[in-house]
This record gives sequence, C-alpha cells and structure tokens, in this order.
Amino acid sequence: MRRFLTVMLVLTLTVGSLLASGNSKKAPDFTLETGKGSAVTLSKLQGKVVLVNFWATWCGPCRAEIPGFLEVYKEYKSKGFEIVGISLDQDGWKKVIPFVERFKIDYPIVMGNLKVVEAYGNFNAIPTSFLVDKKGNIVNEHVGYLSKEDLIKLIKPLL
Repeated sequence: MRRFLTVMLVLTLTVGSLLASGNSKKAPDFTLETGKGSAVTLSKLQGKVVLVNFWATWCGPCRAEIPGFLEVYKEYKSKGFEIVGISLDQDGWKKVIPFVERFKIDYPIVMGNLKVVEAYGNFNAIPTSFLVDKKGNIVNEHVGYLSKEDLIKLIKPLL
C-alpha cells in the first residue's frame, strides 16, 4: 500500500508540474501595418483572446472561413475576443484592400512577411490559425479551414 501511495504521489506531482508548465508557448510578438497605415502589435492585445489567422485572397479555404469569423467576431468582440488576419498575398495591398472592402472584413488585417511566418514555425499551408490566450500564450494551432462552430468551441472557455 505504501508503494502504491508513493507511485500515486509521484504521478500527481509529475502531472501537476506538466499542467503548471502547460503545453503552450508564448506567441511571437509582431507589429504589422494595416492597409490604412496603422500598426497592430500582438502584445498590445494581451488581456484578450486573439485568433492570429494567416491567409490569402486566392486561398479557397481562407475565403470560406471569413464569413464565420465575421459572425464570431461580431458576437464575441465585446467579451474580449480579437482576430488579426495576416495576409500572405504576394501582390500586397493592391489585392487585399479591395478584398477586405468587398467582404466587409471589420477585424484588423495586416500584411505578413517572412519574418512573422518564421516566428510562427514556418508552417507550409494556409489557412493556419493560432489561438492566443489572455496571457499571450498559443493554446491552439489549427491548419486548414476553421468553422464558426469549432472557433466558438475553442474561444468560449478562454473568454
């Protein structure tokens, strides 16, 4: 019985330290500009739950997830949720600004670069989204289309 209790104590301490350290890592900070020239800095959004979404205008799944993102943003922005769309369009703002206007995207859209892609792990597919908690830690990485329903499931416990 004593050995059982010792094993349980060791397991409890091990699991506890793993939970305390978390499987999350600090989200790489960035400052990127919107099409209107204002800066968006991730660290200035600390205290909010932030979806960092890498996308492009030519990407079908990226385009498909935007209407759901807009609905979730409208519903949860006042509760501390933010979205930052990082465009990876090689043609830059001349493609992105008309797209943003046509789809009435009201969350911040910034232009990405190689440095920010490398900071987020050099992923090789878009859309790729990172969910950042209120403390600035990445708590979820999602590659591919992210549905409205799945996004809500991810953010609700964090808000």
